[in-house]
Amino acid sequence: MILVAGATGFLGREICRGLIAQGQAVRGLVRATSDVATIDHLVTEGVEIVIGDVRDRASLDAACRGIHTVVSTVTSTRTRQPGDSIEATDNAGQLDLVDAAQAAGVQRFVYVSYSENLNDDGPLTRAKRAVEQRVRASGMAYTILRPSYFMDVWLSPAVGFDFPNRRAAVFGPGDAPISFIARKDVAEFATRVTCDPAYAGATLELGGPVPVSPLDAVRIFEDVSGTAFEVQHVPVETLRAQRDAATDSLARSFSELMLDYARGDQVQMEETLARMPVALTSVREYARSVLR
Repeated sequence: MILVAGATGFLGREICRGLIAQGQAVRGLVRATSDVATIDHLVTEGVEIVIGDVRDRASLDAACRGIHTVVSTVTSTRTRQPGDSIEATDNAGQLDLVDAAQAAGVQRFVYVSYSENLNDDGPLTRAKRAVEQRVRASGMAYTILRPSYFMDVWLSPAVGFDFPNRRAAVFGPGDAPISFIARKDVAEFATRVTCDPAYAGATLELGGPVPVSPLDAVRIFEDVSGTAFEVQHVPVETLRAQRDAATDSLARSFSELMLDYARGDQVQMEETLARMPVALTSVREYARSVLR
């Protein structure tokens, strides 16, 4: 059986669905406070539910019993609940999950991190790299996935790309290419590597089909919508000031990620696609889907 940690999250749900479609037995780790409708939907799709929290080691020990593979997508960056923080959830909680899996005799651990090019000193990046290191040292077979910026997030109103109102915030000059990747494509990669032991020991950098600068992304949305966008540039100096003034780890982490975004993140996918021919979603296809 496969345990998906973060099963009610926007990526975890897609991975559960993909694994079920592949005939895998899936257990979803969800919180007692998770959305009831989302849990019911997982149950309807065939996911076995276990209640737990990465901040509660005993619940992780119980969740890992009888599991041969753990897939972790846990993060506090999108759906923060009371007591969540990058330190408690993305760092200590994830490390405890790795340790619980190891103690339970889990054979394999699949961890969703992010691109090696996001190489800043923010709390989230430090947490991601610390978990990667613990996974590699655990003795379990492992696969680490390192996707670039999710287009579903970074080309959405959540971070200022307000396409419904034809406005876009661009961090820095906006001319550095980024390998924006769709959530569903990351989920497909996660599903495939989880089902294929050939990817044990692999660390895979993941990106979309063609790197696209943020300004080019705006032009694509303008072309698809037939409407001009109002573009607001957030200077690098402003981002640095925001980072330095941040009073919590989440705000500091996002400021660092925006600075990374301004520098760009290109991922070469030819070798990975030769082994795993996933039909990657382009920014234009994404724009068409959200502007319908």
